[in-house]
Amino acid sequence: MQRRTFLKGTLAGGTVAVAVGAGLLSPQAVLAAWPKAAFESKSVQDALTNLMGSAKTDASGDIKIKAPDIAENGAVVPVSVTTSIAGVESIAILAEKNGSPLAANFQLGKGTKGFISTRIKMGKTSDVIAVVKAGGKAHAARKNVKVTIGGCGG
Repeated sequence: MQRRTFLKGTLAGGTVAVAVGAGLLSPQAVLAAWPKAAFESKSVQDALTNLMGSAKTDASGDIKIKAPDIAENGAVVPVSVTTSIAGVESIAILAEKNGSPLAANFQLGKGTKGFISTRIKMGKTSDVIAVVKAGGKAHAARKNVKVTIGGCGG
């Protein structure tokens, strides 16, 4: 039985290798679309406009940002965002004073809990902004994070 499994796996692997070699499969064909203009924006307003169609957000107490008050290393700042807003479509994280403020954008499926956790890079002390899109509206919360080393001037 193990011999058959091995032969099937070898045949499948060989078929994929031939398809890649012939150019039938390319990585670009299977990669998800990403908002390039939003990630290349130089201001928070431009990033939000390119990402969500508008820079208008409503402040919300239903969004909780968990990040250190003082980040010892700006290269890896852990950030978690939790929200109790119903029908969350996406959660974006922006570092206000970064050269490119949009640090992350997560698209969530229907019925998904409003929670994400990641690490972002911060160039210097600034506000971390969490923007939650739900029901066609953008809701935001802020938390100031002080960067002590690894940034561009703290």
